[in-house]
Amino acid sequence: MACAKLQIDFNAVPEELRAGLIEIIADRPDLFCFAGRCDCDDECHDSDSCCSECECDDEACAHITVTFAHDEALGNRLALALDVEGDGRQVRITYGQKAAAFRALGRLLGQLLTQPDAGNTVTISPFREESGFTMLGIMIDASRNGVLRVDAAKQFLRHVALMGINTCMLYTEDTYEVPGLPFFGYLRGRYTQAELKELDDYAFNLGIEMIPCIQTLAHLEQILQWPAFAEYRDTSGVLLAEEEKTYELLEKMILAASSPFRTKRIHVGMDEAFGIGAGRYKQLHGEKRPFDILNTHLSKVREICQRHGLRPMIWSDMYFRLGSKNHEYYDKNTVIPEDVKKGIPKDVDLVYWDYYHLDSDFYAEWIERHRELGSEPVMAGGVWTWDRFWASLPFSFTTTDACMRACKQKGLREVFVTMWGDDGMECDVFSALPGIQFFAEHGYTAGETVDQQLLRMNFRGACGADADFDDWVKASAVDAPPGVDDPGKCHGNPGKWLLWQDPLLAIMDPLVEGLPLREHYEKLAQALFTAAEKANGASQWDSSRWGRRLLFPAHLAHALALKSELRRRLAEAYSRGDRAALRQMLATDIPALRAAVEDLWHIHREIWMSTYKPFGWEVVEGRYGGLLARLATLADVLEAYLDGELEEIPELAVKLEKPMWSAPGMLPEVHYARVVTPSVIK
Repeated sequence: MACAKLQIDFNAVPEELRAGLIEIIADRPDLFCFAGRCDCDDECHDSDSCCSECECDDEACAHITVTFAHDEALGNRLALALDVEGDGRQVRITYGQKAAAFRALGRLLGQLLTQPDAGNTVTISPFREESGFTMLGIMIDASRNGVLRVDAAKQFLRHVALMGINTCMLYTEDTYEVPGLPFFGYLRGRYTQAELKELDDYAFNLGIEMIPCIQTLAHLEQILQWPAFAEYRDTSGVLLAEEEKTYELLEKMILAASSPFRTKRIHVGMDEAFGIGAGRYKQLHGEKRPFDILNTHLSKVREICQRHGLRPMIWSDMYFRLGSKNHEYYDKNTVIPEDVKKGIPKDVDLVYWDYYHLDSDFYAEWIERHRELGSEPVMAGGVWTWDRFWASLPFSFTTTDACMRACKQKGLREVFVTMWGDDGMECDVFSALPGIQFFAEHGYTAGETVDQQLLRMNFRGACGADADFDDWVKASAVDAPPGVDDPGKCHGNPGKWLLWQDPLLAIMDPLVEGLPLREHYEKLAQALFTAAEKANGASQWDSSRWGRRLLFPAHLAHALALKSELRRRLAEAYSRGDRAALRQMLATDIPALRAAVEDLWHIHREIWMSTYKPFGWEVVEGRYGGLLARLATLADVLEAYLDGELEEIPELAVKLEKPMWSAPGMLPEVHYARVVTPSVIK
């Protein structure tokens, strides 16, 4: 990398950019120096790195002088330009919306960080961009165990700000403080009002609008499990609609969720309200068309929002599900009655979520189906962080590409990508950053394709010199072993179920019978350990560096190399009566696997504790504990059999059957509870 720094005169920086620039510079002080002083006083977290004059030798270090100016002609649009002036050492960034200024800085850093080591010779190329979108956002799940720490959320916001993201939602079902309701988010790591305000202030300084994102109908199992909320329960996860006390509760929730934020928008959820009106509601009110319950409930929630100056949005799926004979969201034969369409308030934004389809024509059709409901939809795509340990980046690129092409074709203005945490949030959410970068590149590109070279350059600019886009994508291969023909078309999670399935019962093994899994994972582990070392450089291992995070999928791949074929090999040796092979596996393979699982547990715990609040880790740690206990039992059983204390091992004698269908060239996506045991008794 060339020895170069960006020189910024804080006396000339627009006031609206100062606080955000201070945070970015304090995070990456090796890339910046100062012609003036930032005069940030108490705002500056590190006066040595933020406010000091540059002490480097001008002969050895190339200084690029950067100035910023808001262009009135660009208004509040996501538009930006970088012009190179003078001898090539002066650049001028002009911008419309504040988020565009940080996007331009990220692109500039990308150019700086991807040039070869050429002494003090640095070449900066001019560029111009304008997004056709008014919202380019992200949504991070903070409700399925993993509640982002405030410092980790700030780090995430800094990276996505340099990508040009201008909206962020933290999805909080119960993980926010509601005054007077101690069992709301009880022992779940809920955000305090002060924490949410701190994040809103921080995001605002980076040009990002924080929008509260909650639930006001379904997905409320976490509060409805407690006796304190029994009176609000229709079913186990759905609130009791059309009861005054329910709306008193919802007003408290909406006020608590929205008051820490500047925005006047709020996402109130209402998706997947399966069985609405079929539980206690039916006992109290009798049979009623679910469409009518939904619209009546939405109208009451809308009234609460209106009283407090808020514009709500909801997930749209229930309208399509209730109109489908199969209760499916994407049923092309769904019928939504005209009176239901007319009853949907037009000042409630409908969010069309779709993370699955590979064809842009499908998204285009469903955008039009949403418009038929009477308003312009908001699009929600996804970077696949759920049900896995590392983001499924190839599949995310495929779906995001199809989605964004359709959005541009149809002229949608608001779009965001989700990062869900289903089944325990085992995933490191930072693994989604390449997917967000791809989404951002699409958002700032008028055409249908993303420039792959620019994508990689901008990823370094947004995330740092040690952030190698291709290494991060390579880590997604934990879910792409033999059996997966094209990772860009498959969202299976074999890396998860191969780890968690019982080592003796291994109910998923028939789906991977005969596949060279061990070879795949050995090669992947070696590649990822090498990538982690490269990313970390000469530094001590530090959780703030990307190399530390790459160690997580590296250790996972190593554990899978040892476990993925173990039961198969044990059963084959057992059926042959090959005691020597069994004794060898008892002496070497099983101890190595137990050590690998312990190493994985430790690195996973370290990544978790630096990323999420400690609440929720007990769920994931219980899984590690269960696996380690079963491996200990496996060793004891084998030893007893080989010593003649057991006459047989029934678990190895039983013939395994295929538990589910899998499409050719694909492996399925399966939850922990399904693979850990064939029993439904948990």
